[in-house]
Amino acid sequence: MTKDSYKPIRLDSARELRLAKQRPGFKAAWEALDEEYAALDALLAARQEAGLTQEALAELMGTTKSAISRLESSFRNDRHSPSFATLKRYAHACGKKLLVQLV
Repeated sequence: MTKDSYKPIRLDSARELRLAKQRPGFKAAWEALDEEYAALDALLAARQEAGLTQEALAELMGTTKSAISRLESSFRNDRHSPSFATLKRYAHACGKKLLVQLV
């Protein structure tokens, strides 16, 4: 019996993304997500800057950790977008002010 050795293959995500963007329709779909990911980045940065875990943030907002997890993942789902009031509570719990800009 021979012993196979583990040989991991390094993922070059920049190269893979470059290749994927060459596929028809991929680049447009990728760019269409830009606004959602920018909003998600802002939420996650606010929570991180405040030094809060999802659980700690949930306690400040009077909700559950799973609700915070759903909220943070809802930007990738058109059917479950958070309300302005929820985003405002999230921002305030992080010590921030919610500001919406159209550019």
